[in-house]
Amino acid sequence: MSANRQPGVVITGIGAVSPFGAGRECYWDHVSRGISGCRAITQFDASAYPCRVAAAVPPVSVDAAAPLDGDDGEGRADPKRYSRAALFGVIAAREAWRDAGLRAGEPNAGVLIGSGGGGIDVGEKQYEDFFTNGGRHVTPYAIAVGICGMVSSEISIALRLRGLSHVLSCGCTSSTDAIGYAAALIRTGEYDVLLSGGTDGCVLPGMIFGFSRMRAVSTRYNDRPGKASRPFDRGRDGFVLGEGAWMLVLEREDRAIARGATRYARIEGYAATCDAYHRVQMDPDGEQIVRCLETALARAGRRPEEIGYINYHGTSTQLNDAIESQCVRRVFGRHADAVPGSSTKSMIGHPQGASGAAGVVATALALTRGLLPPTINLDDPDPACDMDFIPHAARRAEVEAALCNCLGFGSKNSALVLGRPQ
Repeated sequence: MSANRQPGVVITGIGAVSPFGAGRECYWDHVSRGISGCRAITQFDASAYPCRVAAAVPPVSVDAAAPLDGDDGEGRADPKRYSRAALFGVIAAREAWRDAGLRAGEPNAGVLIGSGGGGIDVGEKQYEDFFTNGGRHVTPYAIAVGICGMVSSEISIALRLRGLSHVLSCGCTSSTDAIGYAAALIRTGEYDVLLSGGTDGCVLPGMIFGFSRMRAVSTRYNDRPGKASRPFDRGRDGFVLGEGAWMLVLEREDRAIARGATRYARIEGYAATCDAYHRVQMDPDGEQIVRCLETALARAGRRPEEIGYINYHGTSTQLNDAIESQCVRRVFGRHADAVPGSSTKSMIGHPQGASGAAGVVATALALTRGLLPPTINLDDPDPACDMDFIPHAARRAEVEAALCNCLGFGSKNSALVLGRPQ
């Protein structure tokens, strides 16, 4: 049992927009069955790029999310002007809010999410017009729609929430950090409920080309896109760029119980550290990753042997996968071989700042449904990554607590501990 005596914070609503389409159940159905969302890029001509594989979100509409009680539509921003991140975020946020049984305009509620790129798609398109056509078609909303902070504003408008409306942009750890901060604000009593999570819409020519130049993305599996993301496998050669939105309603636990809300999981502990080492490489000694994981467990009041599942960062890059698994082994000691874990990114690619939230959603649903999602494409396990990564197929297991790990550019490390509500 957790020794944590702070006011409980629980997840009472979940929404998702993923490479499989819109909807929480759509997302869970695919990741629980080990289906890849990585495909050949067709949204633009990538034939000249070294990487021609991505996990892009298929066409979705803001109408995909059902209307909310109390939503009269007044003051809603024009969805035609949404960035991709905002579109995905609004759809997922409305689904999560409705799932939690909350109304539009809920009092003492706000939005605190993470995004790595925000409206980067808007900026890329508008700059292209500026440099090639003299800016004749640049919209007056280019700056307002393109900035990262606008994403939370669009969600606040869509849900009519008048509390804080903030975006954390911390690279790949953005949404993990947002969830951790949101839980802290609820524990202090400042808010009763917050919409948290992450969104990114970054499968774009500039991003694919830039990551190709960095040699960070997979180039060996262009003719087999479903095999390209292969965390912890000896044949991995880089991550697959993904995108999407995964939103969570975080709520004070006593409030959730009083109103009979579904409780998917408890947010028990959060920690963040920085290697202070390099802008794109993690420190090989892994000391700060270890400290982050140990601190998150300590704040949750959990011993390593109480953790029954780990959702790994697991990007499918050579160095990162090896260091991450070695750090987990150092933290878990003798229990390391007994704790199963998996990388959701083997199926959805790497959705940048939204990746932490994608893992938290998968983990919360795993706790609720007693099914641990797999790591696919783990055909030839790397001896440097010698943990139980649930290869190929999901596994039935009743888990009381889980650890979600997240690592990012700029030497950032973040971790969350989730527990199954009693």
